[in-house]
Amino acid sequence: MLDPFRRILSLPGTLAFSSTGLVARMPISMVGLGIVLLVADRTGSYALAGSTSAVLVAASAVASPLQGRLVDRFGQAWVLQGAAVGFAVTTGATIVAVEQDWALPLPHLCAGLAGATLPQIGSVVRTRWRHAVENRAQLDTAFALEAVVDEMIFIVGPVLVTFLATSSNPWSGLLVAAVLGSGGALALSRLRATEPPVEVRTPGTSAVPMPWLRLLPLLIFSVGLGSLFGSAEVVTVAFAEEAGSRATAGWMLAVWATGSLLAGVIVGARPPRGHVLTQLRWSVTALTTMMAILIVLPSVVWVTVVLFFAGFAISPTLIASISLVERVVPPSRLTEGIAWAGTGLMVGVAPGAALSGVAIDSVGASAAYAVPVVSGAVAAASAWAMRRPPAEPTAAVAKHTSGAA
Repeated sequence: MLDPFRRILSLPGTLAFSSTGLVARMPISMVGLGIVLLVADRTGSYALAGSTSAVLVAASAVASPLQGRLVDRFGQAWVLQGAAVGFAVTTGATIVAVEQDWALPLPHLCAGLAGATLPQIGSVVRTRWRHAVENRAQLDTAFALEAVVDEMIFIVGPVLVTFLATSSNPWSGLLVAAVLGSGGALALSRLRATEPPVEVRTPGTSAVPMPWLRLLPLLIFSVGLGSLFGSAEVVTVAFAEEAGSRATAGWMLAVWATGSLLAGVIVGARPPRGHVLTQLRWSVTALTTMMAILIVLPSVVWVTVVLFFAGFAISPTLIASISLVERVVPPSRLTEGIAWAGTGLMVGVAPGAALSGVAIDSVGASAAYAVPVVSGAVAAASAWAMRRPPAEPTAAVAKHTSGAA
């Protein structure tokens, strides 16, 4: 069953850049929570902690496509090195600003700069895979592998940063996140053999235009999906608290992520035969349906069970969405295109979390699961409204075709 993963990881350089990418993107699941734990401990204000963390997330969302565009224009090595140094310096400044009680809004400014310089490893690694594999089936397996890696990161990262912040100094979790992110990005920048080539432009020519009419539905889809994720997490925590077992919320969300991880392994081992857009439509529809079931469930046990099965729809949805981006955008702007999809997810998380909080206060946790249902419905509607992309422009296929000629 795992042979497809073994085959792609045996290709030259792939194991090195994929494993390095795992380490380098650990901060995506650590820095936000690390800031909350640090600021709340030092100031006693969760409002201030939340706003500081939100600035970091917002800055990362805004800067991600720009960073992707720079990667496509100038190459991965230079941009990763600059981002790594910037992220280390600004994260360190954020720690100092909080520890030394700098006047507002200096901690927010430092956090924003840390978010803006956070290396965008996910899009960089996926772009490398596009140039490393030999055919479409292997690319699908590679995207599934990276979805599994993402789930591992979101299972391990929050536990690690919480353990470090609570068992040692409150800033230690944030410091470790900075070391992993910056060190991993620098290490990845050194792997030049698998770095995709940069498009060579002649003087006076401009970049290949981004197909915004085809990309926009995917961005709307990503915002809806991000809202589903953000709202479902908040509602699940509230549901556990209403049931008198708030400590189980972390385990419930971990079970949800575990379902997604297992689904990623299955999809990578046996990619669906149908069109990727069909996979996207039915996966997000299934996820939305499972969210609707949660509204009527009476206990933590039943909610956890359904979350586990709902998780099986997450990885196929994310894999299909990235695969669609890869088919829609020009090869020379792939990193930026994938970064836009990630930005859509991040943009959706904040309003989803906010709306679910309002719903919880108004109607209770069970009924508040309607927020992720509506968010999922937005994503599903966007998916069903999408047109099939034109024939795939896979770089690897083109490479082997030209080689055969």
